[in-house]
Amino acid sequence: MKTYTSILVFTFFTTLCFAQSEANRQKSFNLENNVAIQGYDPICYFKLGKAKKGSSSYQFNFKGVIYHFADASNLEIFKKEPDKYEPAFGGWCAYAMGQSGEKVEIDPETFKLIDNKLYLFYNAYFNNTLPKWNADQAKLKKKAEQNWANINK
Repeated sequence: MKTYTSILVFTFFTTLCFAQSEANRQKSFNLENNVAIQGYDPICYFKLGKAKKGSSSYQFNFKGVIYHFADASNLEIFKKEPDKYEPAFGGWCAYAMGQSGEKVEIDPETFKLIDNKLYLFYNAYFNNTLPKWNADQAKLKKKAEQNWANINK
């Protein structure tokens, strides 16, 4: 009886922790209608070198964050290594994260791949933050990583 109770308690707490982890990810990620990258396919940035809208016909929920894909092949690639393809800083503007630690919206078509990681940037109202990022990338990247770690404590 003790073993059964222990298993039941362990299962309950494991499920509770997993649900809390998903809820925390959903709160910290840049989601639009519960979808990351405004529905753009994260694999296309790497395969095509450009942004391409995904489809809800090909979607995957990774730890509470939903991604859309352009086709079944990209979906399968993501499923094999989702951590590799998730955008840096939860999909928020990398420049703003480095400059001030703020969660700022992005233009999914303004991006940069750095060390095989996707970085997204704000680009609207005559304010493209990618050139600003490029001007001081090393410093901003380091500061953005620190700010993101503090946000997700």
